Amino acid sequence: MSADVSKLAAPGGLQFIAHGGDRTTLSDVLDRTFKPSDMLIADSEPRVPQLFVSDMDSTMIMAECIDELADFAGLKPQIAAITERAMQGELDFESALRERVLLLRGLSEGAIAECLATRIAPMPGARVLVETLKAKGCKTVLVTGGFHQFADPVAEQLGFEMVVANRLEISDGQLTGGLVGGITDSGVKRAVLIEEAARIGAGAITLATGDGANDIPMLIAATYGIAYAAKPKAREAADGWVDRGDLTGVLELLGVPRDEWVWE
Repeated sequence: MSADVSKLAAPGGLQFIAHGGDRTTLSDVLDRTFKPSDMLIADSEPRVPQLFVSDMDSTMIMAECIDELADFAGLKPQIAAITERAMQGELDFESALRERVLLLRGLSEGAIAECLATRIAPMPGARVLVETLKAKGCKTVLVTGGFHQFADPVAEQLGFEMVVANRLEISDGQLTGGLVGGITDSGVKRAVLIEEAARIGAGAITLATGDGANDIPMLIAATYGIAYAAKPKAREAADGWVDRGDLTGVLELLGVPRDEWVWE
């Protein structure tokens, strides 16, 4: 490894500025030295992004929606096992999604509202992260392989301005076991980030957060791809990670002073 590295102290983590050299090797060395850690490796001093695109399940909320919904059908262990393998990158995302949704066929639409009310809670620091970035002029997008029936109310609660998600098909008050429209997968997540960045203009600074294998293309495409409490493959692909703190750790890694955080 050959790199000129400077370190900037962040209140809750570490920022490393790599002036050339092999960033992958540098990342591996630093990770072995400091793991677990909250860390960001960048080519220059981090700046507040103009676009923030985030995964939802197990990133912005403290659950996997489909697993919790499955509990109402008495199928949580079976569906959770498929979810875990998909998140680890062991299964094709679309096939795994369709297989899990099919198992929910016949479940009452009311289970969605009950699940939202009793099982779905924001990840600590999520709203502070979103609202602080918005206050600094950053566009915020929630993009998830989960479902609009969950993502829309979560986005409203946390302050996201745009939602991209899948949609469960419902007929006569019951889930049909199918989906409406195209699949929001890893390719779509990356495309959303690239398309929204292009709307801002050339050289737009972007931030992505996620935790699973289907977030990897988005994390790689972002200026700053930060893995939050992530699966190993997602963590390895990211520019940074938050292992210890809550989501306000992302603000600390970006160098946003605490007295500028929005706590509403």
